[in-house]
Amino acid sequence: MITFFLIGLTVHVVFFVSIFDIYFTSPLVHGMTPQVTPLGPPASRLVLVVGDGLRADSLFTLLPNGSSRAPYLRSVIEQRGTWGVSHTRVPTESRPGHVALIAGFYEDVSAVAKGWKENPVEFDSVFNESRHTWCWGSPDILPMFAKGASGDHVYTHTYPAQEEDFASTDASRLDSWVFNQVKSLFQSAKFNSSLKESLLEDKNVFFLHLLGIDTNGHAHRPMSQEYLENIALVDTGVAELVSVVEEFFGYDGRTAYVFTSDHGMTNWGSHGAGHPSETLTPLVVWGAGVQSAHRVTEAQPYNDVYLQGAELVLLADIAPLMASLIGVPIPVNSVGVLPLLYLNNSEQFKAESMYANAIQVLEQFKVQRHSALLLLIITLIISLCRSLISHALEGLVYYHTYDRFFLGCSVVLGFVGWTSYVVVVILKTHASLNRHPSLLKQVRVLCMCVTAAITVFLLIQRSPVTYYIYCLLPVPVWYSVLKESATLTDLIRSAPSLPLWKCFGYFLLVALGIELLVVSFFHRAMLTVGLAVLSLWPFLSGLYGKSKVTPSQMSWFLGCLCLAAFPLMPVVVLPLFMLHVAVCAYVPSLTHSSLQQKQGLPLLNQIISWTTLASSMLVPLLSSTRLFHRLLSIFLSLTATYLLLSTGSEALFPPVLSWLMFVWINIEQEAMLAQGVSGRQELSTIDFSANIDITKIRQLKLDDIRRSYFFVFFIITAFFGTGNIASINSFDPASVYCFLTVFNPFIMGGLMMWKVPYLNSYESWICTECSFSTCHFFFLVQDYGSWLDIGTSISHYVIVMSMTIFLMLLSVVTHIFTSQRLVLWRRTKMHFP
Repeated sequence: MITFFLIGLTVHVVFFVSIFDIYFTSPLVHGMTPQVTPLGPPASRLVLVVGDGLRADSLFTLLPNGSSRAPYLRSVIEQRGTWGVSHTRVPTESRPGHVALIAGFYEDVSAVAKGWKENPVEFDSVFNESRHTWCWGSPDILPMFAKGASGDHVYTHTYPAQEEDFASTDASRLDSWVFNQVKSLFQSAKFNSSLKESLLEDKNVFFLHLLGIDTNGHAHRPMSQEYLENIALVDTGVAELVSVVEEFFGYDGRTAYVFTSDHGMTNWGSHGAGHPSETLTPLVVWGAGVQSAHRVTEAQPYNDVYLQGAELVLLADIAPLMASLIGVPIPVNSVGVLPLLYLNNSEQFKAESMYANAIQVLEQFKVQRHSALLLLIITLIISLCRSLISHALEGLVYYHTYDRFFLGCSVVLGFVGWTSYVVVVILKTHASLNRHPSLLKQVRVLCMCVTAAITVFLLIQRSPVTYYIYCLLPVPVWYSVLKESATLTDLIRSAPSLPLWKCFGYFLLVALGIELLVVSFFHRAMLTVGLAVLSLWPFLSGLYGKSKVTPSQMSWFLGCLCLAAFPLMPVVVLPLFMLHVAVCAYVPSLTHSSLQQKQGLPLLNQIISWTTLASSMLVPLLSSTRLFHRLLSIFLSLTATYLLLSTGSEALFPPVLSWLMFVWINIEQEAMLAQGVSGRQELSTIDFSANIDITKIRQLKLDDIRRSYFFVFFIITAFFGTGNIASINSFDPASVYCFLTVFNPFIMGGLMMWKVPYLNSYESWICTECSFSTCHFFFLVQDYGSWLDIGTSISHYVIVMSMTIFLMLLSVVTHIFTSQRLVLWRRTKMHFP
C-alpha cells in the first residue's frame, strides 16, 4: 500500500506542476532589439511614486465638506496634470504589480514559488534602460529590479525587513523614512560633485516605494483613521519632494512625475483577488511632456462615482508612458500600449512613440513564432500602429498557447489512467476477483511502441524536458491498468449477478454529489444545501428498517444542521465582533487589545501561542491509543491552536465539526450492525495500535462509496466551511496576530493552513473521487476573460489537486497520530491501558 501511495503522490505532483507549463508558462522571450523614439524626449528625469495598497476611491473621493484628504495631488489634478485610474490584474500583490508597472508585462504565477522575491526569468525594465535609477523603499520590492538590471546603475536603499510590522506604533513612519532619504540625497549632492554630476544627467529615474499605506490597511483596514491619515502624510511628502527636486534642478521644467499604486485593498484589509477595490488604483501624471488638466464629457465604462472624468489605463501601459517621457527604450518584454492622451507633445512625437511601441511588440511576436521575417509596410499613422500592436499581441498569445491542446490531452489521459488504476487496485484488494495479471507481453510491446512514437515526436519538436514527463507518464499508468485485464474481465462476467439498478443509483448520486462540490467552489452556500441533505440520510436510506429514531440519528441530524450554518456566515469578521471560547479567550483578547493600543505583540502572548502550536503535535501522543481517548486528545490539542488563529464565530466551528465526526463514527457502527455485519467490535474497545487487516473482516460494499463521498464532503467543509473558496488568494493577516505581526508570507500561509481540521477514512475511493473533481477543474482553468475569473480558476484547480496530494500525506500522519504513543514514565496508569 505504501508503494501505491508513493506512485499516486508522484502522479499527482507531476500533474499539479503541469498546469504551469500548460496554462501559465512565462510570457517572456529574448533576443529583441530595443526600440526608442528618434526625437528628443520632453523630460530629462522621471520621479515615480508608488503608494503601495492605495485604492483609487480613497484618493479621489472628496470629504463631506468638499475638501480633499490629499490637497496637493488634488491641485495637480485640477490645474496642471492628467489623472486617471490604472487597472491592475490578478494576483493583486506587490511583486506582480510593480513588475507590470515598471517592466510593462504581467508576470506569470510561477513566480509565487519564490515568494515573488527573486526573478524566475530575468526581464527588462524602465530602470534597466535608464542612465541611473535611485530607489527607496521595501526590501521585498527593490532588490528584484537591481538584480535584473544590466550594469551597476540601479541604486537601492531599503529599511530592515523587521520594520514591516503590522503591530507597529505607526506604519506611516516607513513612508517618512523614504521621503527623508530622498531629501538627504539631494542635500548630499550639494557637497558631492560626482553625485551632483550623475543627478544632472538625463534619462534618470527616482523611484519611491511607500509601503506605509499598505501596512496600515492590513493592520487597521482601509476605512480606518490610520490608513486615511497615511494618505495625507504621503500627499504632504509628495509636495515637499516636488519642491526639493525643482529647487535642485533650478526649476528647469524637465522633470516628469508619476504617482500611482500597485494594487488596492478590500474593505477588510486584504488583496490578491480581482475585486474592483483591489484592481482599481489611482494614476496622476504631471510635469514635463504631460498633458495639462482637461475635462472628459464622454460616458465612462464604469459606474463608480470616482471614475467619472478619469482616463482608464492598464497598469502595464504606464511603462511605455514613462519610457517615452524620458526618451529611453520601451522595455523589450512590455505588452503595454502607450496612452497618448497623457502626452503633451507634437503629433509627430506621438506618432513616432506609437510606432516604436508597435515595433517593440512586433519584435516579441517575431521571436516567438520562430519563422521568416514579416515583410510589412508600416506607416506613421497612429491608428495603423494600434492595429499592428493588437495583431502582434494576438500572435504572441497564439504561439504562447501553441502546445496547450496537446499537453492538455496528455494530462487528461493521465488522470483517466490513474483513476482507472485506483479502481483496479480497489477491486483487487477488496473484491473476490481474479488477481493474476495477464497479457503482459502484448501490453508491454504496445506501451513500448507508444513510448517510442511519443519520444520521436517530441525530439522532432525540440520540446523541453518537462514535456517528456507529461506525455510519457500516462504510458506506465495505463500499462498498470491494461496488464490487469483478467480482473476487468472477471468484473464484467460477474456484472449480471450484481444489483445493477442499485449500483447505478449509487454512482448517479455520487456523481451529483461531486458536481455539488464543484458548484460549492463558486457558491459556498451549496455546502449548506449538501449538509441539509446529509442530515436526512439516516431517515431516507432505510438502513435501520422501521425501528424508532435513535439518539445517534438525532445527533447526526442536529449536527449537520448546526454545521450548515457556518457556510452562510460572512467570510471576514471584523475584530470588534471577536468571539472566543473561555479556555483560549485570554491570549487572543489581550493581543487584540494590545494591537488596538499600538503597543505591538506582547512577548508573553507570542511565547504562549508558539508553545501551544508546538505542543499540539506532541500532547495527543501521550494519551491512550483507544479510539475515543485518542480522538478526544487530538481534538482538544488542535482546537487550542485553532482558537488562537480565529477572528470570529469560526471559533465554534471545530467543536461542531468534531461533534458531528464522533456521531458519524457511532452511526456507521449502528449501520453495520443493522446490516448484520459480523465481527464488529464495540467502539470503546477499538485500539488504533492494533494491526487490523480489513480485507479479512469483510469485502467491498457499495456503502463504502457513500462513506468515501461523505469524507470528501466533510474535507471540503472543514477547509472552507468558514472561508471563501473563490478568494483563497486573498489573505487577512489578522488571523495570525497571536503568533507574529512582521510580514512573512510563508510562515503566515503555513499558520493559515494549520486551521484545517483533520479527518481520515477510505483513501483509495477518496483518491478516485478527487481525481474526477480535479479533471473537471482542469478544463475550467483559463487565462482569459476577467482577471477575477482567471484567479478563481487557478485557485480551484490548485485546491482540488493539492487536496489529493494532501490526503495521501495525511494518511501517513494520521497513522502516526492515532497508533503511536509516547510513554514518559515507566509505570502506566491502569485506566489508560
